[in-house]
Amino acid sequence: MTDMLHLTVPAELAGRRLDQCLAALLPEHSRSRLQQWIDAGQVQVDGTCVERKQKVWEGSQIDVAPVAHPADQPYQAEDIALDIVHEDDAVIVINKPPGLVVHPGAGNWQGTLLNALLHHAPGLEQVPRAGIVHRLDKDTSGLMVVAKTLTAQTALVRALQARDVRRVYQAVALGCFERPEGEIDAPIGRHPTHRTRMAVVESGKPAQTLYKVLRQYRQAAWVECHLRTGRTHQIRVHMAHIGYPLLGDAVYAGRRAGPIPFPRQALHAYRLGFVHPLSGQPVEWQAALPEDFQHLLEQLEAGDAS
Repeated sequence: MTDMLHLTVPAELAGRRLDQCLAALLPEHSRSRLQQWIDAGQVQVDGTCVERKQKVWEGSQIDVAPVAHPADQPYQAEDIALDIVHEDDAVIVINKPPGLVVHPGAGNWQGTLLNALLHHAPGLEQVPRAGIVHRLDKDTSGLMVVAKTLTAQTALVRALQARDVRRVYQAVALGCFERPEGEIDAPIGRHPTHRTRMAVVESGKPAQTLYKVLRQYRQAAWVECHLRTGRTHQIRVHMAHIGYPLLGDAVYAGRRAGPIPFPRQALHAYRLGFVHPLSGQPVEWQAALPEDFQHLLEQLEAGDAS
């Protein structure tokens, strides 16, 4: 908590709502944040907590006990277990479990991969975003690389931009594929009406995904996807775009039900390769499918055999 603010209502704001008055007196804070403080009882008018719509009058004293927003605070180190596949002086390769958020944000200010990284390697405080150079969705599992130095981070970001990082995923997609393999070349950008979603839109950024069917089941297929670009939700958007959304994808599969319930999108970052920032040599790692994904494939196989 920061120092208490003591304000006096001026004549020109007399008769205005409390939240409107505060917005005028404290323009450095958003209206929504000021309203949160009022609702939380952190604002008093003449010694009494009141509602945001309460009118205030000239000469009234407003006391505000501001609480900094989590986004304004330094990220905290947290002792969260990590599955580290490889670590050296330049990089950490992590096998991220499903359910782990990569970077703090609205609704997830603690308990993220970034918080865990700061505990594991405190020196990452000196590297932007704690060395994170690419992300996986919360419910996507698999391999990620984290840079331990600014030099390594710069090299990896440039490699990503140059499409020199090899990223191969495995997924379960709904439907029976007409073609056993193919390329999806369709630009991806923000959905025109649902701003939290991505979509194939003409104004989007170029995006290419290669796919190959590893095993076709009755109503779904085990597929391998190779990213040529790295757009947000790329595989999920592209597979839905061609009519084969990922099993368990609550956002892009819509109401299309799969043959077996699955609590997340069935997507795993299976292989990761790049030129090492220190040695200059190509390196590559693989991460076995997580237990829930393996069990899903076993269920699909059993369903075909029945």
